[in-house]
Formats: sequence, structure tokens, C-alpha cells
Amino acid sequence: MGRAIAYTLNLWPELQVFIEDGRVGLDNNPVENANRPTAVGKKNWLCIGEAEAGERAAILYTLIESCRSHGLDPFAWLRDVLTRLPTMAVSRIPELTPAACAKANRKATPQAA
Repeated sequence: MGRAIAYTLNLWPELQVFIEDGRVGLDNNPVENANRPTAVGKKNWLCIGEAEAGERAAILYTLIESCRSHGLDPFAWLRDVLTRLPTMAVSRIPELTPAACAKANRKATPQAA
């Protein structure tokens, strides 16, 4: 019992943040749930082939999960990127990231009052 109390007291500043700000979640379940599809597929990706193929796959999975976390349809985003990329200047490539596309979509979509 003493160890449990000591553990709680060591986390007291963090607990106060949770109590003072209702926006702070009690747990990280939303993040865990977002990572689950990638975690479930890990065994399938062990046989991906060469190390370079694994690195490219990791980049693609990261971009797809980034799309999902920004509320974008990954297939639509990828189609848009692959359509626009060949004619874009290298200096404009950062506009194609999922975060930049989501930000541009929010600006283009009028917000309801």
C-alpha cells in the first residue's frame, strides 16, 4: 500500500494537470488505438524483403498514418500527390505533406458559425 501511495505522490503534478484541465485525457487510448493497425501488421512486414524495401515501406506507412491522424483519406491524398508531384518545383514539395494538405483543406472549407 505504501508503494502505491508513493507512486501516486510522485505523479501528483501530472494528476493536478488532469484535474485542472478537462481537455487532458485520463489515458492515451486514442493514441494506442490509432497505432493498432500498424502494430498488428508487424508480423506480416517481417518478410518484406531487403532492408531498403523495409525503409521505403516504413516511410509509406508513416505517411498513411499521418494522413489518418490529420483526417485525410490516404488514397485520395496519395492520388493527389502523385498527380501534382511531377510538375511541382522542388521548393513546393513541403506543400504536399499530410499536415500541409490538412491545413490547406481547413482554410478552403468554410467553417459553420
